[in-house]
Amino acid sequence: MSLQSLEFKTEINQILDLVVNSLYSHKEVFLRELVSNASDAIDKARYESLTKPELLEGGEAWKIKIVANKEANTLTISDNGIGMDMQTAINELGTIAHSGTKEFVAAIKNRELKDNPELIGQFGVGFYSAFMVADKVMLISRPAGSTDKKGVKWESSAKGTYTVEDVEKETKGTDVILHIKDDEKKFLDEWEIRKIIEKYSDYIEHPIVMEVEREKESQIDKSQKVKVKEEETLNSQKAIWLRDKAEITDEDYNQFYKHISHDFTDPAKIIHYKAEGTSEFTALLYLPSKLPFDIFFKEYKIGPALYVKRVQIMDHCEELIPVYLRFIKGVIDSSDLPLNVSREMLQNNRQVDVIKKSVTKKILDTLLEMKKNDYEKYVIFHKEFGKVLKEGIHFDFSKRENIGELILFASTMVEKDKYRTLDDYIKDMRDGQEHIYYLTATSYDEGIKSPHLETFKKNGYEVLILTDEIDDVIFGAYQYKEKMFKSVIRGDISLDKTEEKEKQKSVEKYKGLLEFIKLQLIDDVKDVRLSGRLTDSPCCLVAEEGQIDPAMERMLKAMGQAVPETKRILEVNPNHPLTETLNIMYEKDKKSKKFENYVAMLYEQALLIEGVKPKDPSAFAKAIADLMVNSSF
Repeated sequence: MSLQSLEFKTEINQILDLVVNSLYSHKEVFLRELVSNASDAIDKARYESLTKPELLEGGEAWKIKIVANKEANTLTISDNGIGMDMQTAINELGTIAHSGTKEFVAAIKNRELKDNPELIGQFGVGFYSAFMVADKVMLISRPAGSTDKKGVKWESSAKGTYTVEDVEKETKGTDVILHIKDDEKKFLDEWEIRKIIEKYSDYIEHPIVMEVEREKESQIDKSQKVKVKEEETLNSQKAIWLRDKAEITDEDYNQFYKHISHDFTDPAKIIHYKAEGTSEFTALLYLPSKLPFDIFFKEYKIGPALYVKRVQIMDHCEELIPVYLRFIKGVIDSSDLPLNVSREMLQNNRQVDVIKKSVTKKILDTLLEMKKNDYEKYVIFHKEFGKVLKEGIHFDFSKRENIGELILFASTMVEKDKYRTLDDYIKDMRDGQEHIYYLTATSYDEGIKSPHLETFKKNGYEVLILTDEIDDVIFGAYQYKEKMFKSVIRGDISLDKTEEKEKQKSVEKYKGLLEFIKLQLIDDVKDVRLSGRLTDSPCCLVAEEGQIDPAMERMLKAMGQAVPETKRILEVNPNHPLTETLNIMYEKDKKSKKFENYVAMLYEQALLIEGVKPKDPSAFAKAIADLMVNSSF
């Protein structure tokens, strides 16, 4: 096929522009990414060769080779892995075939890329980091097992287009050839390449070799020195997870974490242990310090890398870890699974279930230990990952109480940015208190001012303030140590028996007023009743038991989800002067337009209190203006 010139997809052009022009520091990351890609290609070829031995093509040892040519100003990174044909090259290098691309572009626009270079690796666009140091990149590749030796040559200068053409290639795998920019020539120096490989890629299990020139004695004349080129291995190739913990430094652990996670920050916690008994495996797991920006995307890759007897089977094995611990990075190396295990075989495999249960318990135990022994560090971790961790209450019934023990809560009993645990809450419960009370809100500041809390504050009852969108789904029917969660914005509330008796006396007094309000607001509310939760505010809206939380309803609607229309209950404070005033107006002039407007304003006020705009903002503003004009001074 003759040379073809093709245009990058729009998203790729945006990514290239941002990567090339926005990543001012950590430029050496390009070599880490290209070496990592080469390692992945070898892992894939090695795994597929278990069932397709023709991919081995004679059994040449796996390796990654780096060649720096100062005369030609090129740096070449080669592998003898799986390789690619022309269509694969077009698909992989000319487009990004997943729906999160736009989110990635938004993320690197909204965050300083130079302070977050890990975004490149995390999002799988590491190949394009080559353009930070090269003004032209060429790729020559041939699929492993190809009988006709036909490969592809891909070339681009990152200016909106790339070319592809058929070429002959004797060996399987891929050569990536970078034409280094004049101001980036340091990346052709041997010591610089050694430093980068040692820093980022020492633990790659395949040898990373570099062609170096050395002076040696001449075989013909021992007194003479001759220059020869030879390959020298740059990385240790040590499987860190199989080494004794006593001989591994913190720096070793941290660098390996950065290698597998594409993160530039140190991990928050390291979990390294060996399990023996019904299932033998070694696990090296990490709790990151920062929440990955794409952890809530569908495309987020879950699970540690799975090895069997040091052979990598897959780089993300989601069957080994529950979804609510998907932020965990690391490696699990099993001695029991077969080398030819497939993803389908993993789904109903007893050994995998044993590993998953062991790993889950170990992680939760580690978090509990951190919470008890290093609370300040745990608070930092929880601020980042608590929202993900609490999903386990919903998804993992067997661990609901264990996870509940780990969650930190904002509360009416502590100031902003301080937290309570459920054990703290239960220990300080009032005599006879049966429920753990909670309120959902968009923020602590909004929640602490909610009128729904008034009687709880007055009577000394603690209320947890939950600010994540999913909280009501998770905690709405949650029971912790035999104490059920109860929302303070649902159902009828009666905490003070004396106040309850007084409320009952008011029911008869305001019976007519309540019926009138209910009739006038019949299209908006299900019922109107006197409130047992209000002490200072005139009114509020509440949901029935079992009804969807209003905040959740608004979120689902914003996401385009179909939500059944539900009416809520308007509660009126029997002890507020406004209620008494409305009752006097009702008895004197209930048929007047003015009184009807006041009833409408009462409902609009309830909407405003919970952060929702009035049903008719213009009419509400006019009514307020009329009140101000007619007020006496």
